[in-house]
Amino acid sequence: MSDHRSGTREEWLSARLELLEAEKELTRRGDELALMRRDLPWVPIEKDYSFETDGGTASLADLFEGRSQLLIYHFMFGPDFTAGCPSCSAIADGFAGSVVHLANHDVAFTAVSRAPLAKLHDYKRRMNWSFPWASSFESDFNYDFHVSHTEQEWQSGAVDYNFRSADFRPSEESPALIEIASGAGTDPATFRKEGPGMSAFALEDGVVFHTYSAYGRGVDGLWGMYSWLDRAPLGRNETGIWWRRHDEYAGG
Repeated sequence: MSDHRSGTREEWLSARLELLEAEKELTRRGDELALMRRDLPWVPIEKDYSFETDGGTASLADLFEGRSQLLIYHFMFGPDFTAGCPSCSAIADGFAGSVVHLANHDVAFTAVSRAPLAKLHDYKRRMNWSFPWASSFESDFNYDFHVSHTEQEWQSGAVDYNFRSADFRPSEESPALIEIASGAGTDPATFRKEGPGMSAFALEDGVVFHTYSAYGRGVDGLWGMYSWLDRAPLGRNETGIWWRRHDEYAGG
């Protein structure tokens, strides 16, 4: 039985109208932040990156598929993983429905991971996903965009992630980290050498520009389920890693 306060419809409406003003302010602030994202300087990409895709070897410019904008989700799936990150998998469940709308608004989308393309294909079939997914297996792309970390970075204790340096070597491995790493078929250290994120690019006059990247909780907005949970009576109501791949829930 919940111990949450109850009240009359009139009390609810009064509180709801007060909340509405705060929600409107958050919406306005969100619009301001979106403008700030668009106002960031564009940085030309000077390195040639190579990806393996369903259509063969592709450059970064090829991933635009004739469009002027490209969104990439940095999906945690390292070469030594046996499955994609469970958290990235929960996020990716919401991709397919958006891809067609983005494509018809001059925006290409693809996920990118370091795992070989064959592994991505197998996992994609398991998850019944249809969105584009490219392998950067033999490319510097993941390292340059700070979603994969070299052994040297790891051992130095100065991993560059989310626009700061941090020591990702856990002094004591948490049960949650062990659980989620095991879910990807690897150990915590190998798992943490990959990270989630998203990056945006523009293509203009044959030049690819990097326009935006976000990492860590910066990709929270891509978790479709959280937008719903934030509006549910008990909110996110989390005490640990409760989510699973969609085919791993009981009765799934």
